[in-house]
Amino acid sequence: MVPVARGRDDAVTVLEPPPGRPARRAARLTRNRDFLLLWTGSGLSALGARATSIGYTLLVYWSTGSATAASLVTFAALLPNLVAQLPAGALVDRWNRRTTMLVCTAGRVLGAGSVAVVALLDAVRLPHLMVVAFLEATLGICYALAERAAVCAVVPRDQLGAATAANESRANAASILGQPTGTVLYAAARFAPFLFATGVHLMSLVTLLFVRRDLRAPRPPDGAAGGLIAQIREGVVFIWGKLYLRRALWLFAASNILFQVLGLGLVVLVKDRDGTPATVGLLLAVNSVFGMAGAMTSNAYLRRWGIRRMMVGINVAWAVLMPLLVVAPGLAAVSVILALINYGAGIGNVAGMLYLLRTTPDELRGRAGSIFTLLSSGANSIGALFAGFLLDAVTIEMALAVVGATMVVIAALAVLAFGTRTAAEAERAEAAAERADAERVAAERADAELATTAAGRDPRD
Repeated sequence: MVPVARGRDDAVTVLEPPPGRPARRAARLTRNRDFLLLWTGSGLSALGARATSIGYTLLVYWSTGSATAASLVTFAALLPNLVAQLPAGALVDRWNRRTTMLVCTAGRVLGAGSVAVVALLDAVRLPHLMVVAFLEATLGICYALAERAAVCAVVPRDQLGAATAANESRANAASILGQPTGTVLYAAARFAPFLFATGVHLMSLVTLLFVRRDLRAPRPPDGAAGGLIAQIREGVVFIWGKLYLRRALWLFAASNILFQVLGLGLVVLVKDRDGTPATVGLLLAVNSVFGMAGAMTSNAYLRRWGIRRMMVGINVAWAVLMPLLVVAPGLAAVSVILALINYGAGIGNVAGMLYLLRTTPDELRGRAGSIFTLLSSGANSIGALFAGFLLDAVTIEMALAVVGATMVVIAALAVLAFGTRTAAEAERAEAAAERADAERVAAERADAELATTAAGRDPRD
């Protein structure tokens, strides 16, 4: 029997492997070579993607003078979030995840490089930009799903929380730095954002070449779904069958809709109170910084209270903070409240992703991640439409009151979903099943590595 350390609710850490199998001492993340390579490469790719996202808009609009043309490229870049997520998740669970990331990164190098060339030659064409934007976004989705699943192969189970927090902080840092970088580079030269993206994608590709860990997805069990549609269905059935995971996903989707209203509402609020576009930019930057701070500190909260309590606590905190926006006396107060809301969002994103990783078998992580992202993207799309209609129909104060009241309802649902004794007992039962599955996977992986070592082969082959 594998000795385990039991903490609050589902906090379980495997301390020793079964007898006869090699013990693997868990190094700190800062000394985990493969994790650092993955983290750095993904951060570079994210930075390049953020720089080109604003670069596309500037290039198209300044080349054509057409807002419609700019919106078409934006639409092409966003469309894969809705149509490519589920197939990408199933394919990532089939393919070698390291190879997937290498191929996707190479494709992004070619895509960004082709735009840099046409911008340099003053040969920009709308269809070309739309195709590249679509393909680059699709490759980015495949890369992100593969990288998210690969983290579980290079990080010990008890460090998944810290790894997830580091990845969320990386995403916030890319958001803070990427678009300003793209704007400054475009001001220097039209091709510069895309040349920059080409360079950082190449650097990301190089980091992947030095990852030593075997990142292949586990073989599907006998009798598992074979076709692509069947595999997608298997992922959906898995998510639907996990009651508390399903509840968590719906809570995140609902709150994402409200965050879209808050995002557009911030612009309206600043304008109504005689602010400037620079004020909006400053507040958005502050929100991103606090979101990154929330992600960086999330592991401390998760260790103390566990995922279930954090699900309840974050939603209750939002239910307290969002109604305060209605009575906030000035932009300074609004900025403080929004910063605190985004701090909670940083913690919540880590908690949600960690819960997904802990409750999903390795062979399903690509598909589970794609469903998570699809729900988030769909909620963001619905929220953007809802925000526009709501803010056109009522005053900003009334819109914020609707957001606050809705958040109170969501928080009440979170308490009912995760705050009861039944939820705690069910979570412990899921944790026990999860531990058994983790022990099985660890044993199979150790056996495979022993067999590979005995045969004198490199485990990466």
